Amino acid sequence: MSAKRKGTAAERELLHMLCDAGFSCVRVAGSGSIAEPSCDLLAGNGLLKMAIECKTCMAKKKYLDKNQINEFKKFAEKFGLISFLAVRFARNGWWFISPEKLESTGKGLAISLEEIQKDGKSFEGLIKNGVA
Repeated sequence: MSAKRKGTAAERELLHMLCDAGFSCVRVAGSGSIAEPSCDLLAGNGLLKMAIECKTCMAKKKYLDKNQINEFKKFAEKFGLISFLAVRFARNGWWFISPEKLESTGKGLAISLEEIQKDGKSFEGLIKNGVA
């Protein structure tokens, strides 16, 4: 399966998980392939309103494009939404973290499984109270 198809499948998986947890959620068509800043998912439950950028990772650390994340943060801010990077590490489920907590690598950004488990929220932790 191509990387694009895997990413789409992961976005849809998270969309269904959020819907099953009582959130309204939509996948943003064209995210990542249009010039304008965007996100992968928009989700909310009345208390928590989020812009979500989804990533998957087979390794223990995910490297990210600094410009893409900065544009995503601007998008969420303009929309008045809380921004979350959602990363599904292999066999460790979905984890959520604020883009401000990402590690700078100089040219880019990164987040490790260990760091996201310490500074982020699991899917269950995010939806537990329905607030960030």
